[in-house]
Amino acid sequence: MDATAGVVWGRAEQQDFRSRVRGTLLGTAVGDALGAPVDRADLAAIRETYGAEGLADLAPAYGRRGAVTHLTQLTLFSVDGLIRAQVRRDTGAWHPPTDVHRAYLRWAATQRDWGPDERRAEDGWLAREEWLYTRRDPTRALLLGLGDTVMGTPDAPKNPEERGPEAAGRSAPFGLLVGWDPQLVAQLAVECAAQTHGHPAARLAAAAYAVTVHGLARGAALEPAVRHALAVLATRPGHEPVSEALQEALGAVRQGLPTPERVAGLVGDGTAEELVATAVYCASVGEDARHGLALAVNHDGPSAAAGALTGGLLGALHGETALPPAWVAELEGRPTLLELADDFAMELTQGAALHGPAGAAPGWLARYPRA
Repeated sequence: MDATAGVVWGRAEQQDFRSRVRGTLLGTAVGDALGAPVDRADLAAIRETYGAEGLADLAPAYGRRGAVTHLTQLTLFSVDGLIRAQVRRDTGAWHPPTDVHRAYLRWAATQRDWGPDERRAEDGWLAREEWLYTRRDPTRALLLGLGDTVMGTPDAPKNPEERGPEAAGRSAPFGLLVGWDPQLVAQLAVECAAQTHGHPAARLAAAAYAVTVHGLARGAALEPAVRHALAVLATRPGHEPVSEALQEALGAVRQGLPTPERVAGLVGDGTAEELVATAVYCASVGEDARHGLALAVNHDGPSAAAGALTGGLLGALHGETALPPAWVAELEGRPTLLELADDFAMELTQGAALHGPAGAAPGWLARYPRA
């Protein structure tokens, strides 16, 4: 499972890939920030506050415009874990779910501690970002799943009945492993979802989302990427709820102009598979990224998750420059997001120049320790 196998990294390919990585992370965060002020608010109340068209611009949440939730926080730590997995491979250790779990435990510490502990050199740089040390409404499933050091697995998942969208919402980075076989991307997403969300539909929704991002990052259009994800899912027991939700989303694209009511129908009860399907629909029918993201957040359900999932798809599909620049400019943590995105792209395209069995760049190991 080499994350760079089979990919030829010329300069143009590296630049395209970096743009898609940046787009995926920034898109996730922008959608998250757009949806945060109206998360689970009643649609009538949203319209009363923001007008008949609903929320169409960033609004204050957590005391500022552009604030992100736990969804963006955990997406960052997904990336951190994947980079650490690549770096640790030089030691002969190669189990990415374990490295991602360790990263999620570092996120869990940000939810308990007052601030970074500079004595923990093994934390690397991301866990020392002070702005991450704030609770942004993490769900009970996240806090329980990462409340101890025991790692949930598909055979023994944490929170076996949990079906929420949070695991899918942090899974876009798995799809950015463009050199991996899609089945391996799906398996990684399933194993990492099981660390907090044990219901089969939640795990397979994360897999479907990651495989869709994988197709987009490799240059596919959205519908073919979704249909390939459906083919990957079809071999896995329990896929039916996820496959049916995605098929419904693809069918809804052909049913006329998008409306909040149609989006609300896809959102349903706010399960993982329904939110991934909603993201597929909104990313498909939006006139541009701004319109697609606005569609994703104006409903009664988990607006932050719907926005984050939609933004990740749009960013992977179009790259960073398709995102509304005024929203990106106000985004909380933008320097961190860009720094991490560029590190991820550099690791996947030029990792051999940064570290190997014979030695490594000291600065890189300080950022991403092998411990």
